[in-house]
Amino acid sequence: MEKKLLMVASNWQHIRHFHLPYLAEFRKQGYTVILACAGVPADSQCCDQALDVPFTKSMFSPRNLAAAGMLRQVIRREKIDLVIVHTSLGAFFTRLAVMGLRRRPRMVNVVHGYLFDERTPALKRMLFLGAEKLTAHVTDLLLTMNRWDYDLAVREHLGKRIGFIPGMGVDFTRLDAAGREREPWMQKIPPAAFVVTFAGEFSARKNQKDLVEAVARLPEQVFLVLAGDGQMKEACREFAEEKGVAGRVLFPGYARNIAALYARSQVIASSSRIEGLPFNILEAMYMKKPVVATRVKGHTDLVEEGVTGYLYDTPEECASALGRMMADPERCRKMGEEAGKRVGKYGLTQVMPGVMEAYMSALDRQKDGYDG
Repeated sequence: MEKKLLMVASNWQHIRHFHLPYLAEFRKQGYTVILACAGVPADSQCCDQALDVPFTKSMFSPRNLAAAGMLRQVIRREKIDLVIVHTSLGAFFTRLAVMGLRRRPRMVNVVHGYLFDERTPALKRMLFLGAEKLTAHVTDLLLTMNRWDYDLAVREHLGKRIGFIPGMGVDFTRLDAAGREREPWMQKIPPAAFVVTFAGEFSARKNQKDLVEAVARLPEQVFLVLAGDGQMKEACREFAEEKGVAGRVLFPGYARNIAALYARSQVIASSSRIEGLPFNILEAMYMKKPVVATRVKGHTDLVEEGVTGYLYDTPEECASALGRMMADPERCRKMGEEAGKRVGKYGLTQVMPGVMEAYMSALDRQKDGYDG
């Protein structure tokens, strides 16, 4: 009997970065795989059918309701057996699409990080939590990746069953295979420089300005590399000029050779205001680099204070932590070594079997009170 999987995310980049090995495994197990997200290539080889769904970032956009309508039609027409949803927006509108269906497929919601925490303004938090509560009754299995999200999901009953996974797994082999040769832009960094790196999209959530402010408090030999692109990149560049550190803050764009970038760095930093289980921190740990990161969920799951790095709340605390690491290179090295010892359990080959087992468990009608 033919088995059909529908995997949904708000955008193709998310699928490309995290889920291609899982799509391949489902096809290997005989599933017909339908992929739905915004921007998916029509000729994608990772699935049997690709649907370019008109998701847009605005929660209240009519385009998202149109996307939900499209998905509802697909689910009914194709008689989908299992739906796996990723990203908060894609997950909400897909679950909205199955409400009221007489024959509802099993639904797995993979939470890569709720877009709120205890610091989120009350109204915004109420909106996002309300969306999760509204769709909880059609969530047969909810999988979380950090302790804060898991505790919230259990406390608020955001799924019929709630599980915990160590992320989707990182393919660390690509870091081994990547060349470590110096990129041309690295010539701007003096040989004796203490290099701090953050790779990520320029956005309010990633909050790179705090790192610029921290570096402005540190000696001239500290250089900051902010790899990535995004709508707030130019604003961040202007902020570096305002702080008088334009010559010590580099913007190389999207990092195609992350291994070479991390190899040149003494510390990997993150200024994110909210996270799930961040790949960039896991990659840094694999490269045996200590981490200085904001004290937020996801980071607190990975970074042990004073052992694999430091956590901070303000740019002043960030600057203090970086200053201590710069003053004690041997301790900095030992923290990186310890980080490297701890990261193995997050590798793709270690994580993927457990995630696949969790996915398949959603099809077991004995697990919960299935209402399809």
